[in-house]
This record gives sequence, structure tokens and C-alpha cells, in this order.
Amino acid sequence: MPAVRIQEAASLRLDDIYRYTRNRWGEDHARAYITGLFEAFDKIATHGVASKPVPAEFGVQGFFFRYQRHFVYWRHLANGDIGIVIILHERMHQIDRFRDDFGKRSSHVLVGMGKVWA
Repeated sequence: MPAVRIQEAASLRLDDIYRYTRNRWGEDHARAYITGLFEAFDKIATHGVASKPVPAEFGVQGFFFRYQRHFVYWRHLANGDIGIVIILHERMHQIDRFRDDFGKRSSHVLVGMGKVWA
């Protein structure tokens, strides 16, 4: 089973999502939302989430799926792992953001089953 690696831009967005959700709806809701995102990441390899390919006209290779109010963009890494590239709210302009983030060779953090970042 490939590992899920959170790339830098996605890691920063997870922090933002957590803080915003905690400030708006409370700690319990924030933890539940982030935990749900990580559970969805773990389902990518088994096709437990319905991912679609990023359209070819955008010039990047990868996939995306929707999790509640966010779009998760990911790709297969050279070593076979899954790289979570960026997570964008449904209201954000997505085309330029994911083109920029897919083009970066970001550092990443290993994420295990059911674990939330420290």
C-alpha cells in the first residue's frame, strides 16, 4: 500500500483549515473535519474516494476529489506514493493555484493511517 505524503502547500492549507474551522465552529468540529480529510487521503489508493483526473488543458498530471467544502488535488509520486499537493476551498480560484502547486517540487511529510500531523 503506498504511503500518503502531504506536500508543503497542502500542509499549510491543513493548518489554515484547522484554525479557521476551530475559530468559527470550535475545537471538536475542527478535529472532526481534519480527521475526515485524513481518512479520505487514506482511501485514495483503494479507490475509496471518487477521484477525477485534472483536465489535460491545465498542463499538469494528477487527480482531484471533493471532500465536503474542499477540493483535494493529488498525484502519484515517482516512488509510487501518493502526494497530496494542495487543498482548496470550493470558493477559491483553483486553476492558477493548483497549476502553481503541481509544478513545485515541494518537501513532504509522511502521514500514516489515522494519524493527524503534530
